[in-house]
Amino acid sequence: MSAIAIKHNDEIVDLVTAQERGLSGEEIELDNSPEALDVLRHSTAHLMAQAIKSLYPDAKFFVGPTVKEGFYYDFKTSAEIGEGDLKKIEKEMLSLAKKKYPIEKYEISMDEAKQKFASDNLKLAVMERIPSETVSIYKQGEFEDLCRGPHLPNIGLIRYFKLTKIAGAYLGGDSKNEMLTRIYGIAFADKEALKAHLDQIAEAEKRDHRKLGNEMKLFTFREEVGAGFPIWLPAGARLRARLESLLHRAHRKRGYQPVRGPEMLRSDLWKTSGHYQNYGENMYFTNIDEIEFGVKPMNCVGHIKVYEDELHSYRDLPIKYYEYGVVHRHEMTGALHGLFRVREFTQDDAHIFCTVDQIEEQIIDIIDFIDKIMTTFGFEYKMMISTKPEKAVGDAEVWEKSEAALKNAMEVHNLPYTIDEGGGAFYGPKIDIKILDAIGREWQCGTVQLDNNLPSRFELEYNGENNDKIQPVMIHRAILGSFERFIGILTEHYAGEFPMFVAPTQVAIVPVAESHKDYAKELSDKLIDINADSEIYAKNDSLNKRIRTAEKTRVPMIVVIGDDEIANKTVAIRDRRTREQYNLSEEEFLKLIQTKVNEVNF
Repeated sequence: MSAIAIKHNDEIVDLVTAQERGLSGEEIELDNSPEALDVLRHSTAHLMAQAIKSLYPDAKFFVGPTVKEGFYYDFKTSAEIGEGDLKKIEKEMLSLAKKKYPIEKYEISMDEAKQKFASDNLKLAVMERIPSETVSIYKQGEFEDLCRGPHLPNIGLIRYFKLTKIAGAYLGGDSKNEMLTRIYGIAFADKEALKAHLDQIAEAEKRDHRKLGNEMKLFTFREEVGAGFPIWLPAGARLRARLESLLHRAHRKRGYQPVRGPEMLRSDLWKTSGHYQNYGENMYFTNIDEIEFGVKPMNCVGHIKVYEDELHSYRDLPIKYYEYGVVHRHEMTGALHGLFRVREFTQDDAHIFCTVDQIEEQIIDIIDFIDKIMTTFGFEYKMMISTKPEKAVGDAEVWEKSEAALKNAMEVHNLPYTIDEGGGAFYGPKIDIKILDAIGREWQCGTVQLDNNLPSRFELEYNGENNDKIQPVMIHRAILGSFERFIGILTEHYAGEFPMFVAPTQVAIVPVAESHKDYAKELSDKLIDINADSEIYAKNDSLNKRIRTAEKTRVPMIVVIGDDEIANKTVAIRDRRTREQYNLSEEEFLKLIQTKVNEVNF
């Protein structure tokens, strides 16, 4: 297979540009490697724009980049375009691709470009973002657009693609600007990869936590409450409580102390921390007695105030605080997405105050904690260490020891990791935790962040061996990230079929008739005593309908109670997980549930 681009000094360059500049490098062929897909998808975006222009001649185009999900193009036209038009655009794309137009490139000065596109406000808006005095234009057939490339040699190489959705997008992402139409798409080098991706999308739609959350009555959003503020229904609140309870025990066993900071703090504190200056646009503020307060977007300042409550010696360290802290952040309305992106959420937050020499052992302990949680839920995961950026605060030796501690912790656990050189925050290196779910999607979850900045800003200290004052290292640590997002991920990972230990309801009890309700209640009370939740389905519906209603909630186990069960103190079980039906004595049943509910300890 011939090359479609080259890699020159870590930059992907198309063949036209390489020839133009006399460049050489590693050849990139048309396959499903990240480099090849980036070129392919960029060119497919232009093919889509060409098809749109062919179908809607008055269409004008803004930008059409590649993104993690594939590619998109922002444009406007007088025609009304909806989901039903995507097939028509795809058909036109295939027709154009068969013509195998070469993709050509030419450069003109910025002044010439502004004259050429003087009547196109979108092109002029694009040029405002280009700092150079010249611009490159890529052309295929009659279609051309401003672009820096890289692109395929010709459009005939584009065969396996799918337009996935249509949406609205503000020009340049600014809500003050006009609304454009955005069409997303995906492309691959072969039919098999495209089919696998489309199958994953179809499976993801079935597992969508918003759909399952509604069916299982876990949570809801109400317009009159406000966008981005989830309401937890009884089943969802029970699920959260189970997760929180498991984590409470796990934290206590690992030496963490529970604390709780206020949800609002005076703005002076946020100014000291730097959040006011650097994060203020994402915060909510209010005034009380003419004093400005900031609603907390994170828990670290509250935990610092706990640390300051008493003097500390080196013998006290490490000190570990944890809190399920409710935080608020001002997210753009267009960015909100179910439980994945909300304005109010609860972090499984912890902060560790330790000496420089204790960093490594603390990181090893955190990695062990992460591993226990992720493997229990059946997630594969990987780690990325981000190191010191060009602009950084703190002692160089502390940075060196911190980075070495992170790497050593990975090696102790034989965990593969990647390095993002210079990608750390200005105040310390960090570890990002990315998990793979049941259908192969990657999610960013927790973070372990070393911080030399806040201890300095708040002048934190402890007494050293010689009674000297030493600044502690602060480690920020969230494993789940937030309960909201993690529960959304869990719901999709399990497709709502939660394992018994974390399921919102362990048992659905279905009494056959009115006379069986007392035994149902008796059984429900006994389940509560062994840390299991149940729901009694006793509405005035047929038995089969009540069983079907219980099944829709994906409850792990359904028990049916009739005359025989009451007479013999037994239960008739329908096990959703094993797809079996069987009978057990009440004692055997309670013992089985108790074992399953308590089988996990992080």
